[in-house]
Amino acid sequence: MKVTGARYEPFQAIRKRALAEAGARAPGAAAPKVDSAAFLGLTEAELTPAVRAAIQTLLSEVDGLRGEVERLKARLAEVEGLADRDTLTPLLNRRAFLRELSRVRGFSQRYGAPASLVFFDLDGFKRVNDRFGHAAGDAALKAVAERLMANVRESDVVGRLGGDEFGVILVQADHAVAEAKAHALVRAIESAPLEFGEWTAPIHASFGVREITAEAEPEILLAEADAAMFARKRQRRAG
Repeated sequence: MKVTGARYEPFQAIRKRALAEAGARAPGAAAPKVDSAAFLGLTEAELTPAVRAAIQTLLSEVDGLRGEVERLKARLAEVEGLADRDTLTPLLNRRAFLRELSRVRGFSQRYGAPASLVFFDLDGFKRVNDRFGHAAGDAALKAVAERLMANVRESDVVGRLGGDEFGVILVQADHAVAEAKAHALVRAIESAPLEFGEWTAPIHASFGVREITAEAEPEILLAEADAAMFARKRQRRAG
């Protein structure tokens, strides 16, 4: 069978020409019908029913693959989100919290915006576990997480750093503002006794504040906020 030269015209050239012709039409005019044979680089004679069916099957398979890729992307995003979450509470885990701390530190360094880190530790938490069991301790940690989340801005970051330790990143907050907010958060944590089954127990927390600065790495910032918390706790015990 004799084949015309259109068969050998590069696909991109055909596509470019078809798009140019479509763009040249008058405003509001209907789009011209693009010759499917020319667009595919085939003659009409070659577009037999079998070829058309094969093309349709191929396009269906491409659509199926596209859908599968989208599902895999969604699943990957879900898994990545779970990898950032604490296993017990709805908060970020330590790894994700440190990543956010690094991000806020970089933003503050670049734009000169103040930000601070608050480190919280629950006082006497071991006694809750020892007296009432780990299920009660887990309930206490969840309650603290909920109280922290309910009393910060959407732009702030809350994480569980391990055990009974929590961290809060306060954006647009220098040391003085962060101190005042930390006191308010402690009041929120201690606002009501913890309840689990038939028992109730008061809960208390200590905190330390470290303003986020460019010269300190995230782990150092966390360690210094932790040290400030212990210093405050020792001072309170001594007093």
